[in-house]
Amino acid sequence: MFIYLSKKIAIPNNVKLRCISWNTDQGWIACGGETGLLKVLRLEGTTSKDVKGKKEGGPPGGNLSLNQTLEGHNGSVMCVCWNNAFQKLTTSDEFGLIIVWMLHKGMWFEEMINNRNKSVVKDMKWTANGEKICIIYEDGAVIVGSVDGNRLWGKELGMELALVEWSPDGRLLLFATPQGDCHVYDGNGNGVAKVPLYCNEGYAGASKIIGVEWYDGVEGYAEPNCPVLAICLDNGRMQLMRYESDDNAVCIDTGIKPVKVKWNMNGTILAVAGFQMSSAVADGRELWMVQFYNHNGEHLRTLRVPGGGISGISWEGNGLRLALAVDSYVYFANVRPDYKWGYFCNTLVYAFNRPDRSEHCVMFWDTKNNDKYPKYVRKLVAIQAFGDFCVLATKGENQGEHILILCNAIGSPVDSKYIEVEPKYLAITNYHVIAANDEVVYVWQFRTSFSKVLSTDINAVKRKDVREKMFSVDDANPALSDRSPESFRNLTTQTTDPIACVTACDSVLMIGRASGVVNRYSLPHLTLDAQHVLRCRPQMLSLNCNLTKMSIIDINGVLTFFDLTAKATGGGSNTVGEHLSFERKDAWDMRWADDNPELFAMMEKTRMYIFRGLDPEEPVSSSAYLCSFHDLEITAAFLDDIMQQPDQPDLEFMVMYETRSLRDTRELLKSASVDDAYAFVDSNSHPRLWRNLAEHALEALDFTTADKAFVRCADYQGIQFVKHLGKLDDKAKQRAEVAVYFKRFDEAEQLYMRMDRPDLAIDMRMRLGDWFKVERLIRESSGDDDQLLQAHNKIGQYYSDRHKWGKAAQYYAQAKNSGMLVECFYALEDFVALGRLMDALPDGSPLLSNIGEKFQSVGLCNEGVTAFLKAGDTKRAIDCCVLLNQWDQAVQLAQAHNFPQIEQLLAKYANHLLEKDKVMDAIELYRKANHSMEAARLLQDLAKKCAAQKVHPLRVKKLYVLAALEIEKFKKRTLEMAGPDKTAATLLGTGAGGPGAGGTATMAATAAQTLAGLMTLESAVSGEAGVDSAWRGAEAYHFWLLAHRQLYGGNVDLAMRTALHLREYEDLLDPLEIYSFLALAAFYNQFFGQCSKAFIKLESMPSIPGDKREAFADLAMSIFLKHPPADSRVLKETQTRDKKGGIGGGVGGGSSSLDAYLEDLGGRREEVCVASGRILRDGNVLRCRTCKHQSITHELRGSTTCPLCHSPLPASAAAAAGGSSGSGVGGPGGRSMSSKAAQMSHHLYAGY
Repeated sequence: MFIYLSKKIAIPNNVKLRCISWNTDQGWIACGGETGLLKVLRLEGTTSKDVKGKKEGGPPGGNLSLNQTLEGHNGSVMCVCWNNAFQKLTTSDEFGLIIVWMLHKGMWFEEMINNRNKSVVKDMKWTANGEKICIIYEDGAVIVGSVDGNRLWGKELGMELALVEWSPDGRLLLFATPQGDCHVYDGNGNGVAKVPLYCNEGYAGASKIIGVEWYDGVEGYAEPNCPVLAICLDNGRMQLMRYESDDNAVCIDTGIKPVKVKWNMNGTILAVAGFQMSSAVADGRELWMVQFYNHNGEHLRTLRVPGGGISGISWEGNGLRLALAVDSYVYFANVRPDYKWGYFCNTLVYAFNRPDRSEHCVMFWDTKNNDKYPKYVRKLVAIQAFGDFCVLATKGENQGEHILILCNAIGSPVDSKYIEVEPKYLAITNYHVIAANDEVVYVWQFRTSFSKVLSTDINAVKRKDVREKMFSVDDANPALSDRSPESFRNLTTQTTDPIACVTACDSVLMIGRASGVVNRYSLPHLTLDAQHVLRCRPQMLSLNCNLTKMSIIDINGVLTFFDLTAKATGGGSNTVGEHLSFERKDAWDMRWADDNPELFAMMEKTRMYIFRGLDPEEPVSSSAYLCSFHDLEITAAFLDDIMQQPDQPDLEFMVMYETRSLRDTRELLKSASVDDAYAFVDSNSHPRLWRNLAEHALEALDFTTADKAFVRCADYQGIQFVKHLGKLDDKAKQRAEVAVYFKRFDEAEQLYMRMDRPDLAIDMRMRLGDWFKVERLIRESSGDDDQLLQAHNKIGQYYSDRHKWGKAAQYYAQAKNSGMLVECFYALEDFVALGRLMDALPDGSPLLSNIGEKFQSVGLCNEGVTAFLKAGDTKRAIDCCVLLNQWDQAVQLAQAHNFPQIEQLLAKYANHLLEKDKVMDAIELYRKANHSMEAARLLQDLAKKCAAQKVHPLRVKKLYVLAALEIEKFKKRTLEMAGPDKTAATLLGTGAGGPGAGGTATMAATAAQTLAGLMTLESAVSGEAGVDSAWRGAEAYHFWLLAHRQLYGGNVDLAMRTALHLREYEDLLDPLEIYSFLALAAFYNQFFGQCSKAFIKLESMPSIPGDKREAFADLAMSIFLKHPPADSRVLKETQTRDKKGGIGGGVGGGSSSLDAYLEDLGGRREEVCVASGRILRDGNVLRCRTCKHQSITHELRGSTTCPLCHSPLPASAAAAAGGSSGSGVGGPGGRSMSSKAAQMSHHLYAGY
């Protein structure tokens, strides 16, 4: 930071001031002095609104806009205190009179008066929110009141008091005594603790606390957990604490006799005012000064103040000025803060604190496009920028660890390094980042002249020792040093000449030391080339563009220069260079021009000077920070104004200053002749001036002067352009080309159109890529169709690049660009239009494969297959079906196009699913592929597994039904493949061909087809997965469930009858459960004969344990001692039945052989109603078309679905059955077809 005295206001009648306070919100300054003096002043441009409203962002105003004397005090005003929140002023004098002042119509008036008349007011403070005020008296009395004048509480502490301070939250009070003690009290006046004064340990004399300042945190914190409480003693000792009981306080010896301390508005700078005795023995004068420290206690700057004593200090609200009460004057000091900022690639990067966040907000502001990229960084230390990158230095999580983060212009991290060196001094070049503390220097080569950032290089790790280098500033030759970075971690020796500043360019590193010695190292080798000796302690170094001069700003703000090319004056020493006698005082910033070694700009107080050599131009009033100096233009940023609203920086705070030679050249070109302008530019030669002259000559079509000027500024393209213009024979055409050169394209177009050369205008617009205007020009001039198609394509590309697919599709359609239409329709998800485009494309078009991929990616299988087939790629069509799990379609395509690999892929995928125990997925796979028998086998295996695991019988039944339905599907498909036009009459030899020769031939063909189909069916359905096994399993569990429902419903007779049928399914159901249930149902139905037979079966089963068989025998004995084992009547269900016959309608016995099945068709078998379990008699029955099982009509009780397979029952069949006397297998009585052939025909078409 830099600070300097800028203004002095005298108090009338030489009245000495005792106190001063600056309102941080509205800019009012209250100062109190002897004889009751109380003034309220206000300077121009002190409020936030005034600062934001300034167009040029210049220095703060200094003229008084208000000077009001407040009357009411008779004694010396000892204390003034502002309430910023409620705009009140509280003052007190040496007689104890307290007055509260209020603002009314721009003037201050008394609001309240209070006088205790017992003691003197020593101090008073408002809380941060302005709600409460604490007033302390010399005799130990404390009064706490509210903003509305009510007294909240008062206490006598019994000790003398000198100072008071509130904690930021208003819950604690600190009281300082004249004896040097500091006590902590809570908000109600109860003692809590005593603040330990670590800074005063070891001091033998008496000391007094002269200042207690606790930053309220309203503007945020410089870093998390930083010191905010300052306690200063009159012996020069001071400590900075994080809280009132902090045992790790920062202790400072100021070296002066302090009288006042004050934090700035954001707690980053602490001002300590005091004096030193003059070193002259005879003088003995007091030298008054203000020292400035940061929040970590590091000394920043010392400001010497004239006069006989400082009685008060106060900061302005924005922290840019400090008011000092000195004798009978008010001094104002301007502060130039050390912001964390940098400028590169038209991007201003700066850091600021948010009150609601602990991290620093680093804003990357593109000042060209006004784009902003905020980033949040924890524990930020410093920012430096140069070239294409900036580097952020932060503290790490571990003790002593720091991080260097390399960022691009939008704030994205490019590379980073963890280092053990505290980056107190930071510099960056195009290739290196340099960080240094007081002794150790770290150099990181993040890229070379022939590569990009090295961290992206594969061999970067191997070259780590080359890319990173650490050395001590005392090392004689770091290039030959082999010290590792680890050797610097526990460095115990400290240099006697610490580092004071660092600067670097691409090839040179300069390190300034406290003694004034500057070490010069070459980069990247780090060879110590020379040592330069200065007359001062440097604080800021900078090199010009050709490394001939170095600028120095020392700790006193004096700018001097060092000539690096001067020869050494003494022999035997590597000390070279000469410190020039030129100097400028109160300098706080400077910037060399990057294209002229003699040009530089500097900031001196609130003025900016531009120097050519050592000759200054007229100054410009400004307080901006210099960003760059290029092409005779200085880019500067008003960071003071930007920081007032850092979230939304305004482009008006970025300004451009021109050098005098640039301004004069522009004026000469307007008013003087070309020859005079040429002579002036020649005497002040610079590429920018020659370029201006060349452009002016082009405007005047003076090609000779333009050519000379382009040669002088080494603009090869300009020279070629002048030659091109010289070849044109038309002045109008030359003017149009010049207009294009200056990017006045509309003007050039008008010139071309006046020349009746629309082709040139179209060509110009095409070179510019302005295709909208190309289209307009072509339409207006009836141009080339090919150019129009190209324009439509480019416009479509314009819209597609911006994802405006609808607009793009319109132009691509006009351009007949089918390829991009595919992309647009796909992005729009307009698959209907994509299908129409597919239909319009010719067969074999390469786009069809792309369209097929698009359909496939969104799951549209049919459309994708159509596209692939139209493209002639059958394999991809099959792959599409496989990927989308459409196996039936895949199999059909494979069979149609002879792709046998599909079966292997299907089997492999099914086995994969079965290995992962995804049986249902495998079943679904086979179903989709129309492999019904494989699906049926898996379903039956799953049913058996569920039955063994005692799963709910309904689930087992459903699995068997599904298996049977799959087999039925297979049978139907097989017979249809055998002959789609066969009927029962055809099978019986009575086809449409009649008994003649034609009919005989037809019968022979159809018989052969039928035989082939039956043989295929026989080979497929034989075995355990046959149709009998599936329906038989479904019957077993259906009747098992039906019997239970009947028993629980109280119909024990039907339950017993159904249980008697279950005896046929001992191979599927547990016999123990079957006969147990039968015994129970027969017992309740009082059929003790059937009950006895069931017990006999249970007692004779070898699979039942012996103790359980004995239990059955005992139970049977207890029953049959009371009831004889005889039935009340004979039931047909109790008669012995052939196991071979089975129960299901249209289903054979246990054998699945087709021959055995055909033999069973000849005899009539008894069928069972699947709705009730009764044996079917002649009567109204319904046959299910799906499972071919029959049900008694009245037992359905209005149900419209089959009780077994749950398929819908035909309504017409039910009506017919209701109107007939009975319907058996083939008609009334079940014997309408007596021959075996007729029965076979009926069962083939009914059952298969």
